[in-house]
Amino acid sequence: MRFFQIAQLLLTAAASIAATENIATAESLAGKVGDKRFPVGVMGTLGSCQKTYNKYVAAAGHSAYAQTLLGRTDEFFICGSYLNAKSQQAAEAMALKNCEGARKYYKVKVMGTCSIAASK
Repeated sequence: MRFFQIAQLLLTAAASIAATENIATAESLAGKVGDKRFPVGVMGTLGSCQKTYNKYVAAAGHSAYAQTLLGRTDEFFICGSYLNAKSQQAAEAMALKNCEGARKYYKVKVMGTCSIAASK
Protein backbone atom coordinates (compact mmCIF):
# COMPACT_ATOMS: atom_id res chain seq x y z
CA MET A 1 0.00 0.00 0.00
CA ARG A 2 2.83 2.41 0.80
CA PHE A 3 4.44 1.80 -2.62
CA PHE A 4 1.18 2.70 -4.38
CA GLN A 5 0.94 6.01 -2.49
CA ILE A 6 4.55 6.93 -3.36
CA ALA A 7 4.01 6.04 -7.03
CA GLN A 8 0.82 8.12 -7.14
CA LEU A 9 2.64 11.09 -5.56
CA LEU A 10 5.47 10.83 -8.12
CA LEU A 11 2.99 10.71 -11.02
CA THR A 12 1.16 13.76 -9.69
CA ALA A 13 4.43 15.66 -9.33
CA ALA A 14 5.50 14.72 -12.87
CA ALA A 15 2.15 15.87 -14.28
CA SER A 16 2.47 19.20 -12.44
CA ILE A 17 5.95 19.78 -13.83
CA ALA A 18 4.81 18.94 -17.37
CA ALA A 19 1.84 21.33 -17.11
CA THR A 20 4.09 24.11 -15.80
CA GLU A 21 6.52 23.63 -18.70
CA ASN A 22 3.68 23.89 -21.24
CA ILE A 23 2.47 27.14 -19.68
CA ALA A 24 5.96 28.61 -19.58
CA THR A 25 6.62 27.87 -23.26
CA ALA A 26 3.29 29.24 -24.54
CA GLU A 27 4.00 32.07 -26.96
CA SER A 28 2.29 35.43 -26.58
CA LEU A 29 0.28 36.55 -29.60
CA ALA A 30 0.53 40.23 -28.67
CA GLY A 31 1.46 42.46 -31.60
CA LYS A 32 0.68 39.80 -34.22
CA VAL A 33 -1.98 40.17 -36.91
CA GLY A 34 -2.57 36.43 -37.20
CA ASP A 35 -4.41 34.82 -40.12
CA LYS A 36 -5.56 37.70 -42.32
CA ARG A 37 -8.43 36.62 -44.58
CA PHE A 38 -9.21 39.88 -46.36
CA PRO A 39 -8.00 43.49 -46.15
CA VAL A 40 -9.12 45.27 -43.01
CA GLY A 41 -10.88 48.54 -43.81
CA VAL A 42 -9.85 50.52 -40.74
CA MET A 43 -6.66 52.17 -41.96
CA GLY A 44 -7.10 55.93 -41.88
CA THR A 45 -10.56 55.84 -40.29
CA LEU A 46 -11.57 57.76 -37.19
CA GLY A 47 -14.29 55.44 -35.88
CA SER A 48 -14.27 52.84 -33.17
CA CYS A 49 -13.29 50.05 -35.58
CA GLN A 50 -9.73 51.41 -35.72
CA LYS A 51 -9.54 51.16 -31.91
CA THR A 52 -11.14 47.71 -31.99
CA TYR A 53 -8.59 46.47 -34.53
CA ASN A 54 -5.68 47.94 -32.57
CA LYS A 55 -6.89 46.15 -29.42
CA TYR A 56 -7.16 42.92 -31.42
CA VAL A 57 -3.52 43.20 -32.57
CA ALA A 58 -2.36 44.02 -29.02
CA ALA A 59 -4.20 41.07 -27.45
CA ALA A 60 -1.91 38.36 -26.09
CA GLY A 61 -4.34 35.45 -26.40
CA HIS A 62 -6.50 33.87 -29.08
CA SER A 63 -8.55 36.69 -30.59
CA ALA A 64 -10.51 37.55 -33.72
CA TYR A 65 -11.61 40.66 -35.61
CA ALA A 66 -14.69 40.61 -37.87
CA GLN A 67 -16.19 43.25 -40.14
CA THR A 68 -18.62 43.66 -42.99
CA LEU A 69 -17.18 43.66 -46.48
CA LEU A 70 -16.61 47.01 -48.12
CA GLY A 71 -18.28 47.79 -51.45
CA ARG A 72 -18.30 50.80 -53.74
CA THR A 73 -21.70 52.03 -52.54
CA ASP A 74 -21.32 51.42 -48.82
CA GLU A 75 -21.57 54.35 -46.49
CA PHE A 76 -20.19 52.49 -43.47
CA PHE A 77 -18.76 49.21 -42.36
CA ILE A 78 -19.47 47.45 -39.09
CA CYS A 79 -16.96 45.54 -36.99
CA GLY A 80 -16.67 43.39 -33.89
CA SER A 81 -13.98 41.50 -32.04
CA TYR A 82 -13.37 39.10 -29.22
CA LEU A 83 -10.12 39.08 -27.26
CA ASN A 84 -8.23 36.44 -25.30
CA ALA A 85 -10.54 33.46 -25.79
CA LYS A 86 -9.71 29.86 -24.91
CA SER A 87 -9.24 28.99 -28.58
CA GLN A 88 -9.06 30.62 -31.99
CA GLN A 89 -12.39 29.02 -32.97
CA ALA A 90 -14.13 30.38 -29.86
CA ALA A 91 -12.74 33.87 -30.55
CA GLU A 92 -13.99 33.73 -34.15
CA ALA A 93 -17.50 32.66 -33.12
CA MET A 94 -17.79 35.45 -30.55
CA ALA A 95 -16.31 38.09 -32.90
CA LEU A 96 -18.92 37.21 -35.52
CA LYS A 97 -21.67 37.35 -32.90
CA ASN A 98 -20.47 40.79 -31.72
CA CYS A 99 -20.22 42.10 -35.28
CA GLU A 100 -23.71 40.87 -36.19
CA GLY A 101 -25.06 42.44 -33.00
CA ALA A 102 -23.55 45.78 -33.98
CA ARG A 103 -24.91 45.37 -37.51
CA LYS A 104 -28.43 44.99 -36.13
CA TYR A 105 -27.98 47.89 -33.72
CA TYR A 106 -26.67 50.41 -36.27
CA LYS A 107 -29.15 50.62 -39.10
CA VAL A 108 -26.87 51.89 -41.88
CA LYS A 109 -26.26 50.67 -45.42
CA VAL A 110 -23.59 47.97 -45.38
CA MET A 111 -22.72 45.24 -47.85
CA GLY A 112 -23.30 41.67 -46.77
CA THR A 113 -22.83 40.00 -43.44
CA CYS A 114 -19.95 40.05 -41.01
CA SER A 115 -16.91 37.92 -41.85
CA ILE A 116 -13.70 37.14 -39.99
CA ALA A 117 -11.04 39.52 -41.31
CA ALA A 118 -8.24 38.31 -39.03
CA SER A 119 -7.80 35.82 -36.22
CA LYS A 120 -5.01 34.40 -34.12
